[in-house]
Amino acid sequence: MKTIDIPLEDTFADVISKAQRGLGISDSELAQKARLDAHTLRRLRAGEFDELALFRVAPVLALGARALSDLAQDQYRPEVHEIDGLALFNTRFHDMRVNAFLVWDPKSREALAFDTGADASEMLARAEEEGLTIKLILLTHAHPDHIADLARLVNATPAPVYISGRESAPGAEAISEGKEFELGRLHIKTLLTWGHSRGGVTYFVTGLSRPLAIVGDSIFAGSMGGGNVSYKDALRNNLEKILTLPDETIICPGHGPLTTVGQEKEHNPFFAGLI
Repeated sequence: MKTIDIPLEDTFADVISKAQRGLGISDSELAQKARLDAHTLRRLRAGEFDELALFRVAPVLALGARALSDLAQDQYRPEVHEIDGLALFNTRFHDMRVNAFLVWDPKSREALAFDTGADASEMLARAEEEGLTIKLILLTHAHPDHIADLARLVNATPAPVYISGRESAPGAEAISEGKEFELGRLHIKTLLTWGHSRGGVTYFVTGLSRPLAIVGDSIFAGSMGGGNVSYKDALRNNLEKILTLPDETIICPGHGPLTTVGQEKEHNPFFAGLI
């Protein structure tokens, strides 16, 4: 087992901005409801920690104040090791970094690729090193950073590609929520967790030493993807379909480090105290 040192995707100021934007609350409205002057709010949104201001803003934005404060003070860092049958690949895409995952049955050596990231060459090299055969390519959503190297992955494997029928990607077959796959001892169930994107899905994988949830941009360690399509539905789907999975489930997000369902229920400002 090993850990890849990847920083959290979002700061506490990013979380505040995502919630404010998702709820459609203007700066002036937020300042008024939180009983803050405009200058104090601007400093908070710029990333300057002010505990009193943060505790006033959090309930207005339906955020967990203590979890948000811990995030602001760098007191939350999930510690999750990769397990046998799971590998994370973190690649640079323009000004960001993005994750892709390889999951395999340690006995049959049959594997699934989840997204491609910006460059799938390391994933392909790892598959060769481990003696794996990639049998399926499952896409969490069609945003460019997640499927940037799909052509290379397709050309290097005989694997079919699947994506939610609410989105599309070159050569990908459409699937619906509830679609299940079997690969060796692995069982994969498709959950529709849209909101950040129209067809965002989570793949729930069992058969390894711990269950996995490959979530794309639905949820991050200490944050979540912006509700670009529907903030309300993004929150609801995360609560109802990801955070109801077993606490030991390893969350494999599209950005940032690995985490677990249990840790996000306790420490993610968007959800802390709601379950």
